[in-house]
Amino acid sequence: MFLTKLARLPSGRLLNCFNSHQKLLQASISPFTVSRRAGIHGEYRRPGKPKEEKFPWQKIHFDFAKGLDGIKKNITLLKKEFSDRWVGPEGKPLLEHMLEQNRVLWEFKGPESLDHWIVSSDHEIGGKSEVYLKMGKTGQSCFLYGNLNSTPPRDGETRYSGYCSMRSKQPQSSFNRKKHYDWSPFNTLHLRVRGDGRPWMINIATETYFSHQKDDIYCYFLYTRGGPYWQEVKIPFSKFFLTSRGRVQDDQHPLWLDKVNTVGLTLGDKTDGPFQLEIDFIGICKDYAHTEEFAYESYKRNPEV
Repeated sequence: MFLTKLARLPSGRLLNCFNSHQKLLQASISPFTVSRRAGIHGEYRRPGKPKEEKFPWQKIHFDFAKGLDGIKKNITLLKKEFSDRWVGPEGKPLLEHMLEQNRVLWEFKGPESLDHWIVSSDHEIGGKSEVYLKMGKTGQSCFLYGNLNSTPPRDGETRYSGYCSMRSKQPQSSFNRKKHYDWSPFNTLHLRVRGDGRPWMINIATETYFSHQKDDIYCYFLYTRGGPYWQEVKIPFSKFFLTSRGRVQDDQHPLWLDKVNTVGLTLGDKTDGPFQLEIDFIGICKDYAHTEEFAYESYKRNPEV
């Protein structure tokens, strides 16, 4: 009936009618069509992180000399990659690679060895914990120390706080391509540490296939004795359990040793006060006496009947 009435109207009145209906329709739906989700996501920042006023392209520092040095470095790494393939796995002869039983991954022989590590704490989310990394007194070890404070920041969002961590950097090949550690010939993590009696958590991050698994980390405990004596700790890789954002997962599976990205140490025992941990080296070894494949129950996709 409405269409028949519109058909009887003159062309001028019909055009005015359509314009008035269009204005009313735009006025009624405009508050709902304007989406502020993009603006909200763009302005969001973690609690305690200062607001950045610069645009992303303003953070780039253009330096011609620095660019030449980067090209030379990447070409050198690319040459090394091609030459290592002719020698053997990771640039070692095949016989040496097959008979290798111990490998030192990180040892601290100078200040430049600290560049391979990153320290962080809850200070990034507004907490009050402090952590520092420096060389030991003898210059043959690294010294991780600081103060743990579990007081949460007053931002209305964070409920828990109090952690300090030390994590190795992601290894890279030429032209900033990801590189992974291959620990498949080994089955045990070997550390030589000297702590103050506080418990730590050892974290191993591996490469994932899906984006929602980026927070998956394999963890196990490290109990330090305290006192002036060094202790050698050997932890089989079969003991590491899968966690995601600090929560132990129900679906457990063994650690993927062929694509390891980073190794880290985390302190979060909810005990406020100073802490210290001295590390001599971190390595891996092959323990022939250890035959366990996985220490935890895992689900079978096709269980036997």
